[in-house]
Amino acid sequence: MTRVDRWRQVAGLLSALFVATACATATGTPVPTPGDIETVAAKLAREGIAINNVVGGDAGCSDRSLTGTAISFQASGLDQPTPVTIHLYSFRSRTVFESKQDAIDACARSYVRDPQTYETLAVSPFIVAGQGPWAPAFRTHLKEGLTAAAGSGG
Repeated sequence: MTRVDRWRQVAGLLSALFVATACATATGTPVPTPGDIETVAAKLAREGIAINNVVGGDAGCSDRSLTGTAISFQASGLDQPTPVTIHLYSFRSRTVFESKQDAIDACARSYVRDPQTYETLAVSPFIVAGQGPWAPAFRTHLKEGLTAAAGSGG
């Protein structure tokens, strides 16, 4: 192979590499997005948590700004044999998620029976709240399931 042939081969490889890089940059790497309730349910099931009695639009309180983001359901599993009602609030962006945390806290505290055992978890873009206490493994796996369903977090 002559020197000119080697240079042509190197130039061809560099061109192919440049095209591949340009295509990857143009299309970008897909960013995982937060899942819907079916995705959340599947991720929780993988963690050993079953949900049922799903109700869309149930914020648990009269704050209408939360109604469109809220879903309630019964959840049990692991060391939580008795089903607990959980309200899931889902937001489109981390900014909205952060701005709504106080409103969700106020809303949830209005529907729990015992504010001393109120439970909440925040994994952007999701916030879950409900009457506690939640069993330790249940709480840990609930958080892991939400984290898996959160994708990039909104």
